Amino acid sequence: MRVLIVKLGSIGDIVHTLPALAALRAGLPHAEISWVAESSCSEILKDNPVLDRLIEVDTKALRRGLMSGETLRAPRQQLRRLRASAFDVALDFQGLIKSASIARLSGARRVFGYSRPALREPVSTVFLSKRISIPPHTHVIRKALLLLQGALGISVPANLSFPIGITPVADAEAERAAEGTGGNYAILNPGGGWPTKLLSAAKFGGLADQLWSNYGIRSLVTYGPGELELAEAVRQSSKSDSATPVSLSLKGFYSLAKRARVYVGGDTGPTHIAVAAGAPIVGLFGPTEWWRNGSPYEQDICVERTDIDCRVDCHRRSCSNWICMDIEVERVFEAVRRRIGD
Repeated sequence: MRVLIVKLGSIGDIVHTLPALAALRAGLPHAEISWVAESSCSEILKDNPVLDRLIEVDTKALRRGLMSGETLRAPRQQLRRLRASAFDVALDFQGLIKSASIARLSGARRVFGYSRPALREPVSTVFLSKRISIPPHTHVIRKALLLLQGALGISVPANLSFPIGITPVADAEAERAAEGTGGNYAILNPGGGWPTKLLSAAKFGGLADQLWSNYGIRSLVTYGPGELELAEAVRQSSKSDSATPVSLSLKGFYSLAKRARVYVGGDTGPTHIAVAAGAPIVGLFGPTEWWRNGSPYEQDICVERTDIDCRVDCHRRSCSNWICMDIEVERVFEAVRRRIGD
């Protein structure tokens, strides 16, 4: 059987779908499994130990369509790559019009996706052969597993697996980032895609001071493209000079997170990679839901404000109040203390 997974992005969304990939491989060990993802989000899928083929696409180029002869060639090349295998099944784990249409464009005989209540863009059901119902208030990882179960009859595993291919280069990158810590470090990730998801840099700096004064733990402040200024602000806010900004590739970050004493961050890609790596997690959640996007492990801890009346199902990327992430350093540190078992 030839199976196509459609999960285009974001990075966190791709990580959330990895347990479904692992379950698919376990349930159909001889299947040929391909995954189509946006080129900008595909790094974490490269050299995957259980994936046969990664198909990278640029959906913006596909949407541009017939604008010019130059832009036409790129979409045609992408479609040829997408249709290179005669897929028996395509699984749309994204729930968008563009993901469902790509699943249909693949030429797969059957296209499975979620039923309308579980879709971000319900009109995408027109591209589906069969729709799988998902109970409300289901974690995104379990949601993907239930789609797999409903489509192919593969049982949901008791234990989650996040297959990621790590190279010696990524391990060496992590070792360089952790130099001088003696292996006793926390990862603080102050960045995030939405401003409303961010705890202030000053509070991350205060948390670094608490970690140093109470445990002698140094803080590695991780940052991605365009976030250096934010990471530097955390470093400058730390009075103990115990916070060091570091930037890594996604796989280098994964390797770094595997060895961390604790990880602290919001609802963003690095947090989900840290979960996959098995790091002890303290999540900081404001406009999005921990029960849906946070760690699936009971021992991990969410710090959020529940004393405000605008907290439920917010999902705002901008806000005039900006209060849901106004969380005291002491509350975050107490969660860290509980998570690391002191």
